[in-house]
Amino acid sequence: MLNVICIKWGTKYPAAYVNRLHRGVRRWLDRDFRFLCFTDDPEGIEDGVEIHPLPQEEFEDAIVAGMSRAGRKGAWRKVSLFRPGLADMQGLRLGFDLDVAITGPLDAIVDHAPDKIAMRREWRYEWRGKDGGHGSVFCFDPDLHPYLYDDFAADPERAIARHKGSEQYYTSMTALRHGTLSYLPGELVCSFKRNAIPRLPLNFLLPPRLPAECRVMCFHGRPHMEEAIDGYHGSWRHWSRPCPWLRDHWIGDERV
Repeated sequence: MLNVICIKWGTKYPAAYVNRLHRGVRRWLDRDFRFLCFTDDPEGIEDGVEIHPLPQEEFEDAIVAGMSRAGRKGAWRKVSLFRPGLADMQGLRLGFDLDVAITGPLDAIVDHAPDKIAMRREWRYEWRGKDGGHGSVFCFDPDLHPYLYDDFAADPERAIARHKGSEQYYTSMTALRHGTLSYLPGELVCSFKRNAIPRLPLNFLLPPRLPAECRVMCFHGRPHMEEAIDGYHGSWRHWSRPCPWLRDHWIGDERV
């Protein structure tokens, strides 16, 4: 069975983000699946989500240090999600960050390369043809790729230093070294600020658009998801008008 996973720690994201992700997956995934959330605070998470404590690791100190370095605060706790046998999961794991909106059928992502490590190419690298993945969406079977966890566990400090303090860079470059990285088609996993907001100055005139083939809309940096719904009036480059379709896909009929 497919395992859909997310991780929530600290106070940055409330339980509503887990619930909205769960509903989006349930709406757009046409197969049986488990939905698991690993968290230090399960309060408010809805029924239907399997709640598990944050995995305990022998390299906990390295994780904390890696998430605390100024300018290089990678989400290293996510490496625990790569551990074979975690929470008795078998088969593929489809992982999401919490700051994403599910906007279309997910089967193309799940079926893209089930024997590989599937991620989208990082947007900053895309136009240069540089290697490196973005970690908001990933799909792979840890039993086929145990090195993704084992390589980090063997020397976490070196892994963090070697990969610019970035968990997603570690994930993608480790897969690349093992010949198992498969980039997801860019049109399936989109960036709100790069693919939805019209370019300056049209962003002042036109609302954000939902690309036709987009399955997952990612939010990295500003605007945050709530800001994008209401319209973001920060930097000129990322200034955006209100976005009703994001409210529909992410919040739906939920009372807020």
